Amino acid sequence: MIESIPASWRPALQPVLETDEARRLGGWLQAEEDAGKRVYPPRGSRLRALELTPLDQVKVVILGQDPYHGAGQAMGLSFSVPQGVKVPPSLVNIYKELESDLGIARPAHGDLSRWAQQGVLLLNNTLTVEDSKAGSHAGRGWDALTDASVAAVAAREAPSVFILWGSHAQAKAKRIGGLRSGPHHIIESPHPSPLSAYRGFFGSRPFSRANEFLSANGRLPIDWSL
Repeated sequence: MIESIPASWRPALQPVLETDEARRLGGWLQAEEDAGKRVYPPRGSRLRALELTPLDQVKVVILGQDPYHGAGQAMGLSFSVPQGVKVPPSLVNIYKELESDLGIARPAHGDLSRWAQQGVLLLNNTLTVEDSKAGSHAGRGWDALTDASVAAVAAREAPSVFILWGSHAQAKAKRIGGLRSGPHHIIESPHPSPLSAYRGFFGSRPFSRANEFLSANGRLPIDWSL
């Protein structure tokens, strides 16, 4: 693997890195970049979700599919883009629901790092993508690592919230049995994409519902303002 696992996640994820599948993924990514292909996010940012949100601090998990595939967009956090980058349509809808749910004014930027630093694991299923080719790195081996990350949260006794937007995130959760049998709470709705947001994402109140669960279980709620 090209990047090292942050210390808090290492006991849960190191076995995955020692598999042939992980070695093949690392070799394939290296070959893609050596061939001149642009891969997002850049090296050093691909495990940012794990770096900003240590395992023992996770309160909420928001699962994405794969990184944004435009130049300068992907930063290693699901749905998030760096300051100064135009807010993508799905995140615009997330902000609309945030405003409707909690009365928080829509931020002018798309950087969700503040959420991550409070315990919101913003994890994509696939952690890399080729420039301008959405889904191009799906099925290459990232699933094993991200499945293990979700399973590690599910295995903890600390009650956490899993926010599953869309069928892709919901299908991933079904592979992790501990989500539905443990002390955790699952919030499901359609994806915030403009194609599906009006089918039930708007009005789903994920932010207040997550905080209500955390507070009821003795955990500090998230300050969702940015």
